[in-house]
Amino acid sequence: MTKFVFVTGGVVSSLGKGIASASLAAILESRGLKVTLIKLDPYINVDPGTMSPFQHGEVFVTDDGAETDLDLGHYERFIETRMKQANNFTTGRIYQSVLEKERRGDYLGKTVQVIPHVTNEIQEFIKRGAGVGTPEAVDVAICEVGGTVGDIESLPFLEAVRQLSLKLGPNNSAFVHLTYLPWIETAGELKTKPTQHTVQKLREIGIQPDALLCRALTPVPEEEKEKISLFTNVPEWGVISMWDVDTIYKVPRMLHEQGLDGLICDKLRLNTPPANLKRWDDLVRECESPRGEVRIAMVGKYAELSDAYKSVNEALKHAGMKNHVRVKIAHLDSEAITDDNAAELLGHYDAILVPGGFGSRGVEGKISTARYAREHGIPYLGICLGMQVATIEYARNVAKLAGANSTEFDRQCPHPVIALITEWRNEDGRLMTRDEHSDLGGTMRLGAQTSDVQPGTLAHRIYGDTVTERHRHRYEANVQYLDRLRDAGLVISALTQREQLTEIIELPQDVHPWYMGVQFHPEFKSTPWDGHPLFNDFVKAAVQHHARAAAAVAGAAAPA
Repeated sequence: MTKFVFVTGGVVSSLGKGIASASLAAILESRGLKVTLIKLDPYINVDPGTMSPFQHGEVFVTDDGAETDLDLGHYERFIETRMKQANNFTTGRIYQSVLEKERRGDYLGKTVQVIPHVTNEIQEFIKRGAGVGTPEAVDVAICEVGGTVGDIESLPFLEAVRQLSLKLGPNNSAFVHLTYLPWIETAGELKTKPTQHTVQKLREIGIQPDALLCRALTPVPEEEKEKISLFTNVPEWGVISMWDVDTIYKVPRMLHEQGLDGLICDKLRLNTPPANLKRWDDLVRECESPRGEVRIAMVGKYAELSDAYKSVNEALKHAGMKNHVRVKIAHLDSEAITDDNAAELLGHYDAILVPGGFGSRGVEGKISTARYAREHGIPYLGICLGMQVATIEYARNVAKLAGANSTEFDRQCPHPVIALITEWRNEDGRLMTRDEHSDLGGTMRLGAQTSDVQPGTLAHRIYGDTVTERHRHRYEANVQYLDRLRDAGLVISALTQREQLTEIIELPQDVHPWYMGVQFHPEFKSTPWDGHPLFNDFVKAAVQHHARAAAAVAGAAAPA
């Protein structure tokens, strides 16, 4: 029978429920349990696909084409189970499902209400995400409830998990509450009152937490734990300190040493071997013992919001560990970059990465970035839009297609080397269509798809004969211009197997040491254990560029 752990949050948002949930899952997995995670988001959007990164950070994409919360990226990086559409749902998706049932007459004329219809639907979605009743059923499903206790929007979710816990019976569910202990500098005190109040609010709803994870700048003193235990009715061994650390990969060890996994296994009556966190300890040692350092410029339009590029940031760090170097990432605003100042802003980096994005803002700066990297031999990786701007730049300045652009930015451009593709087939063979008037949500090329890779290319060295990666985009390289770009020297090194759409472009290696654009999002498949072959090779190229630059400086400084 599947057991459930419900993770809630209080006091403030952005405390790290996703990392806490993923860390607990990782420890339980190390005990030999089959674990999955489910994220319940209380906003009314059907999914985060149409939301600005400024609103909700990165949109993570699963193999089956779901646009999900960024926490699912943490889940996949921490445990072996791959996430699917069923692992993330929102208030919008719940109400959409309930209303569809009402229209069909499934409720047999009853008045449709939050209780029981909405809360029952939430419970069904939770069980579906855990695979209950199917061969894919897991031992433990950790359900992260988004939002903050006390918010109106999260109340149906909290009521639903309370009801589900009651239905499951004793020892089949546990509640973990993540809270915040602020440090008041002027008073010189760590304050427990907000934690007392948030647990009080949770208990008013009918939920008594079994464990409290207390976020703070530093470890929580024992006397404060005693006080929290007294006022929250949580045993003292269930009050667990979760302090700030320099890498998220230290959190599993932190929680294990304070007994969180033991507490959960006791509550759920799970008889397992002891946790084995050796791989996490090895990982942390690799993080803390780099043999060198490289600087990589990430040129995007959300430079002030690192969560917009969460998976890219992590993928670069993973690749750094595989190459035994620390990767220092500088987020640069593409709106500030032009052909005239590119050398000043980009010239001192070891590599350049242009990530995905939507809309015309900052695009010309990305085009200038691609040009500078191409002309000056700096390793360049363009992801999704980063591949498209590299194609536009090459078309304009090498293929001499004046005014080349994407129809996303200029519908009347004379050479639409990037354009809206109106028909394609998904990996399962279903024909998908779209046009300029289609809804924005769910109409992109989404999820994992396979392409053939041209032998003798950089892409083939990295991937082999085929590449399967996840996609999230509407616009593609225009097939009508591929021959003209090839004639100008651009290498189209991977094409989709059905529609022959461009997946990877690159420059010949006798022209540029490392220059590549990919239409897909490789960052979504990177893990701290193996990195990702594309990012691993990109960071290796940055290391080599750094060494060449250092040798050139040393040579110039040597006496004649």
